[in-house]
Amino acid sequence: MHVLYPRCCSLDIHKKTIVACVALTNPDGATQRFVRTFGTMTADLLALGDWLEFHAVTHVAMESTGVLWRPVFNVLEEGRTLILVNAQHIKAVPGRKTDLKDSEWLADLLRHGLLRPSFIPPQPIRVLRDLTRYRKSLVELRTQEINRVHKVLETANLKLGAVASNVVGVSGRRMLRAIEQGESDSQVLAELAKGRLREKLPALRLALAGRVQPHQRQLIGELLDHIDYLEQSIHRMEVRVAILVAEQEQAVQLLLTLPATGPVTAAAILAEIGPDMTRFPSAHHLAS
Repeated sequence: MHVLYPRCCSLDIHKKTIVACVALTNPDGATQRFVRTFGTMTADLLALGDWLEFHAVTHVAMESTGVLWRPVFNVLEEGRTLILVNAQHIKAVPGRKTDLKDSEWLADLLRHGLLRPSFIPPQPIRVLRDLTRYRKSLVELRTQEINRVHKVLETANLKLGAVASNVVGVSGRRMLRAIEQGESDSQVLAELAKGRLREKLPALRLALAGRVQPHQRQLIGELLDHIDYLEQSIHRMEVRVAILVAEQEQAVQLLLTLPATGPVTAAAILAEIGPDMTRFPSAHHLAS
């Protein structure tokens, strides 16, 4: 079988150790293998990089196991081609020899070009991806806390959610903070409404006549404080994302031409697929 990468290495990555197998194919077709175990601390990874450089390794393959591959990728990215491989793809490759260790088997597949690399975006896009995914997590946390506010209100016989579409909007927060501070008069609470919600004052007076217990007032305050904190965090993430997205202006403008796509969605799409579509096979290529 034709050898595509004569100087390659595979990495079997664990939490505390990395088993590296260098496979060197000589001009006569003979193969030399060197197996060595390294730790996973940064100093160990630098030593691994020096070892690969000593053997003039050009291509390195490793499985995409959780996040354990990321520190390795960070250190070894420069100066060589790193191939991240889905573990399911490796298992699907036929012909594995039972006497070969994982690292040796992976090296053998790599040198013959039998590994399908996973998409790894360039470093700026990876940064954008980390931030957009964290922002998404913060938004989900905020939604969970708002749902808890609804639950506390229902438990306290407060039907604010049945009248106000957003219980944590400007008017809703004014009422909730007043409830937290001990106000129980439904007419006083209803008068805190602002804007178009004032058109629903009679319904608000009925909705805000509840049976609020002291612990429920505390819960409302704690939830509002947490929601405030999450919103501040979301804002900080959005500011940072906007700075990074500005460096990809052309790609973002193209994404904004898609129906129902705003700046936040455009940034999330860019973070997941990057700006270079040539990395992905076209429909024509897949069909052929």
